[in-house]
Amino acid sequence: MPPLQFGKSFLSSAVFLGVAISTPDLFHAERQSFAAQAQRIDQRAFNVLPTVPPPSEYGGFIAWIPFAPPNATIESLVAQPFHIYSKEFEDIIGPNPTLTLLNHTDGDPLFHEAPVWNPSTDEMFFCQNAGAPAAGTGMQKSAIIQKIKLSAITRAITSQRNASGSVQIEDVTAADGAKVMNPNGGTNYKNKLLFVGQGKGENIPPAIYLMNPEPPYDTKGRSGSLRASSAYHVLTAGGYLVMLNNYFGRQFNSINDASVNPLNGDIYFTDPTYGFVQDFRPAPGFPKQVWRFNEATGAVTVVADGFSMPNGIQFSPSGSHLYVTDSGVAQAFRGMEYNNPSTIYRFDVSRDGTLSNRQTFAFITPGIPDGINVDTKGNVYVGCADGVQVYSPSGKLIGKIFLGKGVANFQFAGKGRMVLLAETELYFVGGLKAEGAFPGRLY
Repeated sequence: MPPLQFGKSFLSSAVFLGVAISTPDLFHAERQSFAAQAQRIDQRAFNVLPTVPPPSEYGGFIAWIPFAPPNATIESLVAQPFHIYSKEFEDIIGPNPTLTLLNHTDGDPLFHEAPVWNPSTDEMFFCQNAGAPAAGTGMQKSAIIQKIKLSAITRAITSQRNASGSVQIEDVTAADGAKVMNPNGGTNYKNKLLFVGQGKGENIPPAIYLMNPEPPYDTKGRSGSLRASSAYHVLTAGGYLVMLNNYFGRQFNSINDASVNPLNGDIYFTDPTYGFVQDFRPAPGFPKQVWRFNEATGAVTVVADGFSMPNGIQFSPSGSHLYVTDSGVAQAFRGMEYNNPSTIYRFDVSRDGTLSNRQTFAFITPGIPDGINVDTKGNVYVGCADGVQVYSPSGKLIGKIFLGKGVANFQFAGKGRMVLLAETELYFVGGLKAEGAFPGRLY
């Protein structure tokens, strides 16, 4: 489920939050010492504001509008998008980070979720928004999976802020039209790509699929075969392998995202009801929960419940913690519920894979926490309504990659590179010092 998208004129009104007041200019004093696209943000400058708007402002959508601090505008924040809230973020972005627009559409949200990097071909896979009216997806047709070649992103491209159209977008739908039905989440798994599909209507259940990263994208291609347990799985007409599509004969609600436990290789996935509130899935048959799937034994278990809308999911590099985003504020076509969470939760993970000690890790504004990732040092990155926010392992906001608009999901591509999915816009981040905690080891 993506953050809501607002037009440029609506976003520009967010500048009212940056009314000039009699405070020191804590944003510009050190700006020249940073890279061209970076700036320091000092929260002391807006701990007290002369006017704080009520929740009803802008028809109740105030919580979705990017915040412009005093002496700043949305335009100035976008112009230097790497926002340093704490010195730790300097070690993440390095001396010369870059943000480049690679492609855009006029309305079709092609750049939505399920970003998965395939190292052997250096390609990034991702999917279209399922259930978005502008895409016509959900009930009428499935969202599609696409990819870009990162090797095509040259230094000449990354030297530009706007290089839209410079990189080709490829549709990887099987030649016979077989699809992962309404894909939304993905990860690396045994040298292949694992995607979760939300299903369609009453007769196509949500499922976990395995796909070859190379043409023809079936599970019998050049990347190797699965072990014997695959005999219990089913191939679609296009050769995608369906690993799981039910719990004792009952359909899941609308599987959203998945992550692999680095300690044991089990697949953990979230199951909210976004398909239902976007009108392409029936009423839910389960509570909104986090599940665990052991491919070798076939065991499926619930590991956590009590969520409003469990969404993104990611393990820490060591596997000792599991992060789950709850985007319950956003009820899609049903509107907003501001009493619901917009929260990242962290669990302790035992060696047997069970979860305990649920903690509130961070509350996210503007918008909701959606896709979530970690780097090799355990810093936590989350997509939200102003871009990507970055938190230390202790839950402190240390920086942002600020777009002034929503990022539903994103993914590292090894060290120094990241791809951002902003619905109708596709971005590349280069020059980082940080390295993504790659989830693709073999178990």
